[in-house]
Amino acid sequence: MTQTNYTDKVTRVAIIANGKYQSKRVASKLFSILKDDNDFYLSKKNPDIVITIGGDGMLLSAFHMYEKELDTVRFVGIHTGHLGFYTDYRDYEVDQLIENLRADNGQSAAYPILKVTIYLENGKVIKARALNEATIRRIEKTMVADVIINKVPFERFRGDGMLIATPTGSTAYNKSLGGSVLHPTIEALQLTEISSLNNRVYRALGSSVIIPKKDKIEIIPKRLGTYTLSVDNKTFHYKNVTKVDYSIDHHKIHFVASERHTSFWERVKDAFIGESDS
Repeated sequence: MTQTNYTDKVTRVAIIANGKYQSKRVASKLFSILKDDNDFYLSKKNPDIVITIGGDGMLLSAFHMYEKELDTVRFVGIHTGHLGFYTDYRDYEVDQLIENLRADNGQSAAYPILKVTIYLENGKVIKARALNEATIRRIEKTMVADVIINKVPFERFRGDGMLIATPTGSTAYNKSLGGSVLHPTIEALQLTEISSLNNRVYRALGSSVIIPKKDKIEIIPKRLGTYTLSVDNKTFHYKNVTKVDYSIDHHKIHFVASERHTSFWERVKDAFIGESDS
């Protein structure tokens, strides 16, 4: 994507679309309008605003594309399928989006993200960020792990695995596991068990736990073997994980704030409840 006539006063815009026909059609329309607009400069390098076209998965991918530029970039999404939690515009509202971008004053809606640090037995340390959630599972057998919250030994977990969700991710996999829905402005994490063993021999809390911003979660596996760790839509396999730390990252994701930045509770209602019968 290229464009000439760039000056420092214009807004740098990146357009990121998935491979579906409708998404490509919307991207083409956006490009044709913005490339001739002197208020905008189209470039995927160092953008001020990233427009994603597709759904929540596309925005997740764009987040990871620009996760090292979170302090300088804002996101806005167009959904071309089902209603998404990260998308404010429908595919037929391109003109409204452009009008709002022209009137944009730089304001943003900022939400917390998750920092993940993985420690391996060989001394290697892997760091990652998640917008929605991260999970840890053991492949061969039941996972046994000590859970430490804010330096307090909380429980010895036995089960399939553990999930740590951000507030924006609370409506995704976390909700399907019985976790709570959190408003995305709440700076907290949620720890949710995945098929825990809870009987006379093995005890677990059995409910999700809301962890405040200042507290760190440590999960220390007690058995050697291969572990599957997911960070949003990416999956990794590591042998002999010694510890995984989870905490609120000092960066946030920023969305373009306008009257079209849909109420979170409206999104929850539309996604899970719908219109009432009365």
